Amino acid sequence: MRGKICMVTGANQGIGRETVAGLARLGTTVIAVARDSVRGEAAVEGIRAETGSHDVHLMLADLSSQAAVRDLARDFMQRYDRLHVLVNNAGAINTQYGTTIDGIETTFAVNHLAYFLLTNLLLPVLGASAPSRIVNVSSDAHRGGEIRFADLGRKSEYRGYQAYSQSKLANVLFTYELARRLENTSVTANCLHPGVVATGFGRNNSGFLRWGMRLTRPFLTKPARGAETSIYLASSPEMEGVTGEYFYKCQQTPSDPASYDEDLAGYLWDISVRMTGLAGSADDVRQI
Repeated sequence: MRGKICMVTGANQGIGRETVAGLARLGTTVIAVARDSVRGEAAVEGIRAETGSHDVHLMLADLSSQAAVRDLARDFMQRYDRLHVLVNNAGAINTQYGTTIDGIETTFAVNHLAYFLLTNLLLPVLGASAPSRIVNVSSDAHRGGEIRFADLGRKSEYRGYQAYSQSKLANVLFTYELARRLENTSVTANCLHPGVVATGFGRNNSGFLRWGMRLTRPFLTKPARGAETSIYLASSPEMEGVTGEYFYKCQQTPSDPASYDEDLAGYLWDISVRMTGLAGSADDVRQI
């Protein structure tokens, strides 16, 4: 991994921070993406001190904004001509219905559309760096999830966990469809369940969700342990050429039966293209 360039989103805390630290220890250059400059700088400085690496660099982006995602991809490609690993890790869960600046329900926007848009925008540099890897952090919350195309924001009957479950199923469907579209390109795509991890995730919520997270925190997996599978998928020689799979505790495991529906995945892809105004798709990497 020494000399390779990696990007990790949601990098200022929890699993994302530990993923950055783990990759830095392997000798990579890591681009840590965070929304908040103060927290982001603190995380990067802490990781540099812990790992002895000076090749950890902060880039700022609010991934709820599609314009910010586009700016992130553009700025990265202006600075770097290679990207060997992309870890889509940033996530959100909300108890109340809300929308982004683009008018899209926040959980779906951050957890799925940001993954989809950023990955597709960075495919040219990932393709130029092949063999390269895309790692999408999903969750076992995808199991039993349902994607309501007629009401993706679930505005008519909003329940935070159902919106989160929908977005995590979208992560798995997206990963599998992406792997199919990238077949024979040496760019792989896999996803994972990190475990139920004690992080700051959901701390901006109020009421039962925040109370429940505080109550269960002592019994949850530590962030460093939760990051192990992300680091494994990003760096292990055993993962060379492995694509379109779901992992937990560094082991390949079946995902929910709904996630293997290729028609559903294809339709989600088409909807996502329209919702992001994306020009081109994963098929373009075949031309590199």
